Amino acid sequence: MAVEEAEYAVVQADEPFELRHYAPHILAETVVEGDFEGAGSKAFRRLFDYISGSNTSRESLDMTSPVGQQAGSEKIDMTSPVGQQRVDGRWVVSFMMPASYSLETLPQPDDPAVTLRQVPAQFMAAVRYSGFWSKERYQQHREKLAAWIAEQSLTVVGEPVWARYDPPFMPWFMRRNEILVPVLEPSGDR
Repeated sequence: MAVEEAEYAVVQADEPFELRHYAPHILAETVVEGDFEGAGSKAFRRLFDYISGSNTSRESLDMTSPVGQQAGSEKIDMTSPVGQQRVDGRWVVSFMMPASYSLETLPQPDDPAVTLRQVPAQFMAAVRYSGFWSKERYQQHREKLAAWIAEQSLTVVGEPVWARYDPPFMPWFMRRNEILVPVLEPSGDR
């Protein structure tokens, strides 16, 4: 079954790294407390309930990919396709909404802990990897991506986002994971 993904164009590829330009999109997101690996599970049910009809129109929305997690607080400055990110012991976990909706046409969540947010077009440095969803693997790949960003002379403008594309029942060796870091648009002299 095909799942809609965040729309982007690859600006530069240097396997396993990419510089991408993401199209504007809308996120449904929630803030949870907990550890790195447990935050996504804790928030998933809340977001899944929203897309399953726990909203003002009782409408079910298609599942999209990736599910993201990023550190955050109640005020979220970071933008991402979807992510997991930590600030002060809290995590922002989000689902990308189907592109066929606007903020005006999306049903409002019944749960006040779920909010909708428009994300503008943006550039992201990305690294893709497979395997287990663990803090250790996330940190290893985040460090590799940070080194690549420095080599490319890119300017980081936000916190890393941990993006997961596959359901938990996907075998660990087939899971698609990414770390996305917002960066300024590269200058033309690269």
